[in-house]
Amino acid sequence: MSFPDRRLFSTSAASAFMATTAQSASRILGANEKIRIGFIGMGNRGDQNLDAFLPHKDVDFVALCDLWNPYLVFAKSKLAKNNRLLEGVLETDHYQKVLNAKNVDAVVVSTPDHWHALQTIEGCVAGKDVYCEKPLSLCIAEGRAMVNAARKNQRIVQVGLQRRSSEFMKEACQRVRDGEIGKITVARAFHIQNEMPLGIGNPPNSPPPDGLDWDKWLGPAPMVSHNINRTFYRFRWFFDQSGGQLTNQGVHYLNIIHWALGQNEPLAVTALGGKYAVEDNREIPDTMEVCWTYPGGTLVTFSQFNASSFPAGRNGAEIELRGTKGACFLSSSGYEIVPDPMPFGEFPVANPLKRDAGRDWRARKSTPVKPFTGKGRADTTDHSRNFLDCIRSRKLPNADVEMGHRDTSAAILGNIAFRSQKLLHWNGKTETITNEPTLNKWLKYEYRAPLKFPE
Repeated sequence: MSFPDRRLFSTSAASAFMATTAQSASRILGANEKIRIGFIGMGNRGDQNLDAFLPHKDVDFVALCDLWNPYLVFAKSKLAKNNRLLEGVLETDHYQKVLNAKNVDAVVVSTPDHWHALQTIEGCVAGKDVYCEKPLSLCIAEGRAMVNAARKNQRIVQVGLQRRSSEFMKEACQRVRDGEIGKITVARAFHIQNEMPLGIGNPPNSPPPDGLDWDKWLGPAPMVSHNINRTFYRFRWFFDQSGGQLTNQGVHYLNIIHWALGQNEPLAVTALGGKYAVEDNREIPDTMEVCWTYPGGTLVTFSQFNASSFPAGRNGAEIELRGTKGACFLSSSGYEIVPDPMPFGEFPVANPLKRDAGRDWRARKSTPVKPFTGKGRADTTDHSRNFLDCIRSRKLPNADVEMGHRDTSAAILGNIAFRSQKLLHWNGKTETITNEPTLNKWLKYEYRAPLKFPE
């Protein structure tokens, strides 16, 4: 599978293209006009996204969609409480009705991962701008199809990687790219929590609750028996609907690591782990280490420790970037730059001519790192603001679909490496596994009829 025109829309080229296509929008917005938003998926993350859009007074909430009616009732009550409930707001369990509504300018897709591609692509074709939750896709070929749909239909597509709209994250990554802590040889990220012993439990398969259309819930995913753990938030523990914590949380961290490195295409990836301790019906591992290598010589790791809660990073950092002169530690509320603990200006070298294996000291030829602490927030409200601003300006958003595709692809490759127990070599230009070509079939999957995989 090859995508020869993948680089047609580089960041600069795409920005210029989008800036010249404002007239292609389904509705030309005046400076004081409201942006009319429809929500597809009102569950856990959908509710959080509703909270993120509520502070923006230039938004009208015109459509609400979910398969589970209690979520619609709750969303309407929240809008009413905030004096934002419009008379005649569309309520539906058919997302196509939202996409076909002429009074909808943009949609927020907060459905389970396996629905993201179809709803985003169909939204672009329908002339809607799209805010799509992360991870962008369930498989890599879906992500490329989503990028193509956004570009072909000249749509703004923001991926829900809200750290990308954080000023302190931007500052930290810029300092790292500027070489302040030296060459980055290692970047590490962690998802740590103790779910012992029962995790999400072992509920038996059962009929779906009244009011939940199980066939619609599964959509393109394979038909399986209903199990409460395959619904609502816990679908993330099953590979036919999600990529587990590697795509749920890992994509956030890879996004920032890619930003700091100025790289988003790994050369190789491997992964080990398993379901070692937690006694539930999950498919994803409770313990896993994923390791990527990137051009220029950087090792990137993601550690998923879900049976132990001891912190790994400095002061609870989620991400650490280790440079030759110092390190940068990032969390969701700030970052810290720390000089290398070796006494600066000198470093020891073993002298084999000395019987006592003593050490000589040689001058280090570089500028000392100055300790620095930066604080701030990484909030979805700021990210949604950027999306709304880009709907008006037609400029690329902070987490454009191509970016989200690259971040998600790296995580998906980690899952393929884990499930195949192989070391994979990756060609980011052709988006193919080069050393294990039989595994390229895992870059896409067959949708369940009558739905068809997007091309």
